[in-house]
Amino acid sequence: MNEFSVGGENLTIIGANTMVFINPAAAPTVNIECIRMWLGQTGTATSAQIRVQVTTQVTAFPTLVSATPAKLKRASGASVITGGTAGAAGTSGINASAEGGGAKTVVWGDAFNNLNGYLWVATPRETLVMPAGSASGVNLFLPGTPATLSGWTAGINYGEV
Repeated sequence: MNEFSVGGENLTIIGANTMVFINPAAAPTVNIECIRMWLGQTGTATSAQIRVQVTTQVTAFPTLVSATPAKLKRASGASVITGGTAGAAGTSGINASAEGGGAKTVVWGDAFNNLNGYLWVATPRETLVMPAGSASGVNLFLPGTPATLSGWTAGINYGEV
């Protein structure tokens, strides 16, 4: 399985709370299997509890900063996902400036302390698979705006299956 990472570091939340968004490519192609997600924050030393959600979102998608997937296995070919700013099929981005009007469906929610960070690593039966040609993308999302907007790191590792 080819595996890739989409993320950013030292981000400043700039008007929306989508941290990472990946939209599977059109069918027929590979599915996207999310295997690891993380969030961390270095902009403050003040402890705070932060809510996080993994959601799916249908059009209209967030307005994003383009983020090209990085290979996790050096011998892999390029991902079917490319960096993009509009959340379109087959693209990925980070640090949304606008959420878009598409409905979000919460897959799961959690909470974490900003000084410790958030890490979700799937066991084999807990992976989130987004099928090729899906009408929605996967979204690592903060449902509330944190008190400190600077110094965020976020990402999703995924496999193409």
